Amino acid sequence: MLITHLKLKNWRNFKSVDVDLRDRVFVVGPNACGKSNLLDALRFLRDIAKDGGGLQKAIRDRKGLSKIRCLAARRHPDVELEIHLSGSLGDSPTFKYALGIQQKKGGDNSPQISYERVWKDGKKILDRPNQDDIDDGVRLRETYLEQVNSNFEFRDIQVFLNSILYLHLIPQLLRHPDAFQSNALQDDPFGRSFLDRIIKTPERTRRSRLRKIEGALKIALPQLKQLQDVKDEMGVPHLEALYEHWRPKAGKQQEDQFSDGTLRLIGLLWSLLEGNSLLLLEEPELSLHSAINAKLPALIEQLQKGKRRQIFISTHSSDLLSDPGIGGEEVLLLTPRPEGTQVEVASSLEDIKPLLSAGLSIADTVLPKTKPTHIDQLDFLK
Repeated sequence: MLITHLKLKNWRNFKSVDVDLRDRVFVVGPNACGKSNLLDALRFLRDIAKDGGGLQKAIRDRKGLSKIRCLAARRHPDVELEIHLSGSLGDSPTFKYALGIQQKKGGDNSPQISYERVWKDGKKILDRPNQDDIDDGVRLRETYLEQVNSNFEFRDIQVFLNSILYLHLIPQLLRHPDAFQSNALQDDPFGRSFLDRIIKTPERTRRSRLRKIEGALKIALPQLKQLQDVKDEMGVPHLEALYEHWRPKAGKQQEDQFSDGTLRLIGLLWSLLEGNSLLLLEEPELSLHSAINAKLPALIEQLQKGKRRQIFISTHSSDLLSDPGIGGEEVLLLTPRPEGTQVEVASSLEDIKPLLSAGLSIADTVLPKTKPTHIDQLDFLK
């Protein structure tokens, strides 16, 4: 399934969002406008739906509802999220899921749902609060989405959300996981246990993916000859690369010697090959050469073929957004406003449409709109 429409109300930076989505979604905007927070709305729904998750934990992990609620929210303080799920673009939604959340007033002020609604094939099959919720208000602390006894009619939504993958690999965490003593975040979004994830993949699948990644690395890193997974004498998994070198066997390196760019590229390629679920990529261009970034959209499109996989990408990269295959309907432009960040589909903007029709790229037409208004005044030497 694909998320074909997204609505948000009072979610973090956003007072209101109401946009159609494609199978590729490029999220662009200035620093601190809410690109990560837009992706986090989908992670939030995943955290509710996943095993060991739930509404209360998802809110608690984000430091409470007050940290989630948009600062521009005044008369209407509830946080609201709604997604439409379809089998493919252009189809009518198979499911719609809508959730409203409020802070209970009084003694026990645990967050609770203000409403939870589900439509299947246009027919509403869930509408909470129901009479049972009214008779026992504690029930409103949990969504039906997280309850296997209650979500039978729309469990496909729960399965879809639970499968969402997010990885923003931080090379230092992968190289030196033992140096970071705090407990790893659930789902390991920053790659601390990335090698464990690789080694736990069934061998046949693991070898196939690593061969594909090796082929890509040989092009991006001309001296690389081989990439494989190995275990040391203690059974600890490692990635090992063989580079051309004048001394036999002297060109072997393990992940603690890889460059940031190599590690990020391996993480990106593995994530693209890992399953068919919705993938959230945050600034994949970091540490990568501009020529590699220019190829990423085409590579992503190639890997999407036959998978019907949806990918969201937040980016600042001019090289990545210069790809002529990126259409304006695939791009969400985030613009900070006094009453919260505005989200618009680039192809809907009257000043952008003729430029895109003339053959200019997203980098030429949309990215300049993300430049800080007074950037020319940023000069510490004056």
